[in-house]
Amino acid sequence: MTISSRTLEITQIAAKAAIDKIAVDVVALDLSDQLVLSEVFLIATGQNEAQVDSIADEVERQLAAFGDKSVRREHGAEWILLDYSDLVVHVQSAELRKYYMLDRLWNDCPTIELEGVREAAVNGR
Repeated sequence: MTISSRTLEITQIAAKAAIDKIAVDVVALDLSDQLVLSEVFLIATGQNEAQVDSIADEVERQLAAFGDKSVRREHGAEWILLDYSDLVVHVQSAELRKYYMLDRLWNDCPTIELEGVREAAVNGR
């Protein structure tokens, strides 16, 4: 299965939004061959609860400005899930990301190159 161009576009916007709020370890996984309901998981890490919240809020704000609203938001203290159907955004604290290891759980899925991540790395963020 192939990821739609729209999903790739909103994935890039969501990744940029996360990086704008200084998220680290931002990764997008191509789940199009694994799941029927979602094409991409975007995973980002915040250093504390406030930053996790701020990252999720910025992703929602930038995607809303683009015309996309999440169909669901699940909120825990250190893990926020934003469901955009084809894109699911997971913003986690470093501790929960290490514990749940979503990257490892889906390690057979290819990653999607994210322009904002590459630029942030070049700029030392």
